[in-house]
Amino acid sequence: MALNAKATQEFVPIKEVRDGIIVLKDGGLRAIILANSTNLSLKSDDEQKATILQFQNFLNTLDFSIQISVQSRRLDIRPYLLLLENRIKLQNEPLLKLQTKEYIEFIRNFTDTVSIMTKSFFVVVPYTHTVLKSDTGILGGLFSRKNKEEIKIAKQEDFEEKRSQLEERVSVIQQGLNRCGIKSAQLGTEEIVELFYKVFNPGELEGKIKME
Repeated sequence: MALNAKATQEFVPIKEVRDGIIVLKDGGLRAIILANSTNLSLKSDDEQKATILQFQNFLNTLDFSIQISVQSRRLDIRPYLLLLENRIKLQNEPLLKLQTKEYIEFIRNFTDTVSIMTKSFFVVVPYTHTVLKSDTGILGGLFSRKNKEEIKIAKQEDFEEKRSQLEERVSVIQQGLNRCGIKSAQLGTEEIVELFYKVFNPGELEGKIKME
């Protein structure tokens, strides 16, 4: 038994998720944007070149770094099959029942032999506010004492200021993606928590589905 085993949270630099913003342990903020995909194969050569050039120009205009993450997961088809099985129970026509059963069997056999994957595209937008600390000495410490309420208000004001700067960056990213023909949306608190839960608990996705 490992006595020095550490929890996963100790290796994750996330302090909390507040108002759709990830707050890191070092004080930095992160926002996550979900972006859709575009199929270049369906576009003409000129459209492909125009899309690539527009995306290149978008990246070149950024004065801050971003991270683009692509998650590829096997599509869980079981909820869809469960929905079809429940509809069979409500179906009165024998022929439709038979056809639905055959369709369910076809889908089940097809997904057993072919892995159907789903891809999600995320853009991580960072903001780190650097504060230069001055050496005030003992006297400075005496005159700068604050009570807990003042500290709490100062922290909230600092968060709001940094979040405002981060949201400006998010707006720049979304506008740039829109010019490339890519729709996007910023994730909220619940969506971010669910995203990280799936990242750190991949086995949970293969759990059993409760049959009613």
